[in-house]
Amino acid sequence: MDSAKTKVGSSSLVENLPVEMIHMDVEERPRFATSSTEFNRVLGGGVVRGSVVLLSGDPGIGKSTILLQLAALIAGQGKKVLYVSGEESAHQTKARADRLGIKGEGFYLLCETHLETILHHLKETSPELAVIDSIQTVFLEEVGGASGSMSQIRECALQLIRWAKTSDTPLFVTGHVTKEGTLAGPRILEHMVDVVLYLEGSSFSSHRLLRGVKNRFGSTNEVGVFEMREQGMVEISNPSQYFLSSRFQGAIGSVVSPIVEGTRPLLVEIQALTTTSYGVPRRVANGIDFNRLLLLIAVLTKRAGLQLANQDVIINVVGGLKINEPAVDLAVAMAIASSLTDHEVDSCLAVVGEVGLSGEVRAISHIDRRVAEAARQGFTRCIVPKGCLDSPIADCGMKIVAADSIREALEKGILPR
Repeated sequence: MDSAKTKVGSSSLVENLPVEMIHMDVEERPRFATSSTEFNRVLGGGVVRGSVVLLSGDPGIGKSTILLQLAALIAGQGKKVLYVSGEESAHQTKARADRLGIKGEGFYLLCETHLETILHHLKETSPELAVIDSIQTVFLEEVGGASGSMSQIRECALQLIRWAKTSDTPLFVTGHVTKEGTLAGPRILEHMVDVVLYLEGSSFSSHRLLRGVKNRFGSTNEVGVFEMREQGMVEISNPSQYFLSSRFQGAIGSVVSPIVEGTRPLLVEIQALTTTSYGVPRRVANGIDFNRLLLLIAVLTKRAGLQLANQDVIINVVGGLKINEPAVDLAVAMAIASSLTDHEVDSCLAVVGEVGLSGEVRAISHIDRRVAEAARQGFTRCIVPKGCLDSPIADCGMKIVAADSIREALEKGILPR
């Protein structure tokens, strides 16, 4: 056994010798794009040959659905696709495909969990795209532990990745997440693959966000927007309009802010509700960081003179979106002030800016794209940090209102009665 390992290792050393990079001639192989604009955006322009993509998300979020549709799109381009399902039977997968309108030409289905059998069929079929759904169901007999254990996931993933690299075939793998929202199994799995995608959404909302958090072949933090319908995942070409479609004009405590997800600007609605508390005041943050909300409440109390010590403060980002960038600070603060004073914010006003502890409004990036997106959706005014005036902003018919402090922004943004 040891001699065999030594023999394999020595032959590998002979075949793979160090080469000076100046003498290397690597042929550039283009990606092949899918028919899904949103999927291409997140992947960085298309599928890279030999890449391994990990798609993760909560149970029932739509991972199998979106990969089934992706495989069908690739098969529709005349390429051979092998879809390996370890969670559903052939009858169940075919029924789902019929519901999604997938014809199945060039689409091969294998319902199997034994890795050696899967690798055998992968080598025999020689597909141009392979899907494993999911990595937690695949097992090797010679590895200890049940399916989904750390040792099984690590070894099965390693052998699948080795097959994808040697055969130069793109491989998509689904993985479950824990209750805490992290990837189930060893975190080393994220480091082994080339691309990590998360499918996000909530049970009470039909929209889904496909977010890239790692990409060796393109930009990270890109996001694709889909809507879950009866016919499967449907792309949303204008997400700003989608998220603002049910906005109530003249609503108190409602502010629109332009955010940037990857390279895409989006308009989101921030809602706030303040009510008198007769006990310990509650703070609820849906869609933004809870500690960021506490910071903004403290700044509004200390720097803007708002009395929030006896107020319950509830913040909600409409549509179930989760926002991590501080550029929405000013919009959150203005929504809270609007609800507290019972004064509305102009429905044609967009607000963007980061708020500092001294009450200053700090400059943010990509101000030109944010303003342009707001103007495209029909907004006529935009409050921006004064420091952003140094950056070029295209003339798109938008009236730019600069604010240097949070108090100044509130005075210019909230309409008096």
